[in-house]
Amino acid sequence: VQLQASGGGLVQAGGSLRLSCAASPTISRFVATGWFRQAPGKERELVATITNGGGTNYADSVKGRSTISRDDAKNTVYLEMNNLKPDDTGVYYCYAKYPLYLSNGRTVWGLGTQVTVSS
Repeated sequence: VQLQASGGGLVQAGGSLRLSCAASPTISRFVATGWFRQAPGKERELVATITNGGGTNYADSVKGRSTISRDDAKNTVYLEMNNLKPDDTGVYYCYAKYPLYLSNGRTVWGLGTQVTVSS
């Protein structure tokens, strides 16, 4: 399985971005997918998660400004972020987690996409 993230870029504070994570060949076998981010000099942190049942979870720092969604027909997970802040700057990594009965619950990571928010 490969995960391909896209949609990052340079945006002014207050702007919006939509990140996409395309899974190949399929996203349907994963129990959870989502996004982490890593800012310079900081640890990687969870941004948002969506389960295969549609349940979502967000970091407090993005709650109310972000929406994660999943389109199984397109094998893609999206993260829409609004009212972006300079603190949202970082490399965003998408991930997908297998259920325990497949690959022992292994987590697969995609290459990151850079998000830079200017003040």
